[in-house]
Amino acid sequence: MPLLVVKFGGTSVGSLDKIRRAAKRVGVEVARGYDVIVIVSAMSGKTNELVNWVGETSPLFDAREYDAVVSSGENVTAGLMALTLQEMDVPARSWQGWQVPVMTTSAHSAARIEDIPTENLNAKFDEGMRVAVVAGFQGISPEGRITTLGRGGSDTTAVAFAAAFGAERCDIYTDVDGVYTTDPRISEKARKLDKIAFEEMLELASLGAKVLQTRSVELAMRYKVKLRVLSSFDEQTETSGTYVCDEEEIMESNAVSGVAYSRDEAKMTLISVADRPGIAAAIFGPLADAGVNVDMIVQNISEEGRTDMTFSCPTDQVLRAEKALQGAKAEGSINYHDLVADQDVAKVSVVGIGMRSHAGVAAQMFHALHAEGINIKVITTSEIKISVLIDRKYMELAVQALHDAFELEKSA
Repeated sequence: MPLLVVKFGGTSVGSLDKIRRAAKRVGVEVARGYDVIVIVSAMSGKTNELVNWVGETSPLFDAREYDAVVSSGENVTAGLMALTLQEMDVPARSWQGWQVPVMTTSAHSAARIEDIPTENLNAKFDEGMRVAVVAGFQGISPEGRITTLGRGGSDTTAVAFAAAFGAERCDIYTDVDGVYTTDPRISEKARKLDKIAFEEMLELASLGAKVLQTRSVELAMRYKVKLRVLSSFDEQTETSGTYVCDEEEIMESNAVSGVAYSRDEAKMTLISVADRPGIAAAIFGPLADAGVNVDMIVQNISEEGRTDMTFSCPTDQVLRAEKALQGAKAEGSINYHDLVADQDVAKVSVVGIGMRSHAGVAAQMFHALHAEGINIKVITTSEIKISVLIDRKYMELAVQALHDAFELEKSA
């Protein structure tokens, strides 16, 4: 039979009533003739509770035991979903990651999927099982230990299963009815997109949009998985949700498809660094070793052999960055006059594959910000993205101004 992969996020399975509603959606697909692999998250709030319990029990916890505890939330949901489907007379069975098995690396709490053998589930489908309810977010390491994939890992699990089993489609059910041009909570003019290109979705996800986890989009793009984002709380039609697809499937594109933002950004500046070959490696090598996620980088013009180096990183990594750079200075690999951290900034970005064929997008963006009196601190660009750092207090104003300037409430 044709196969679908369906994923339900934590808000979609946050209570027994919501699990019943989700199970009815699965039952509809079974009635249409599909076998279904259902990927479930933990019930909303449960993962945070488990993480807090681990922290209270052991502040310097063993990562292997952390994964054993935190992965249990998905196991509960999978069992309850399978029981609900059985009560509906749908042949269903729950599966934990190690039972499939979902083979991962050994990087506990941040593992990557390496392989998903299909033999076990396919054998059960051949025996009459119609729905396999799989606990998302988890797998098994080469050492035989339970692993987890990091926050949002159930999205990645769903796309990986769709790729491994050659699913006709992968539906991601969440608490929003698709991908919007920006956050509807900030701009009432935000418009749901019918389609968005993989590259655009990848940029939006990496820039702060919370709809899909970045790694799930990477996998979908690599394996050409037909991906759809839709709400678990609305009635569905063939046009419901947003399809994430190849650029070639989108007939016409606006220059800009969406505006993303991230309020948890910090701007860090090394003042008066020696301007010499290898200085960038000497700065960003220790930051990489410390696990600091550097994003925007700007180097000032050199004067008398000295320069300033500015970069952005998440606010929760500022102390780690300061420690890494102070250590490099103490070792003598870099020398700087001062290190200044500004944690009162936000990143606002415009994204669109249409930028490749439309001139003047940057000028239009900067003019819109200037008209609102918003000063730009840092700028970075790519082929389909322009990002700026601004004062955090202007973030919502900037998002609204850019959404209006590019008329994103209108379709192409």
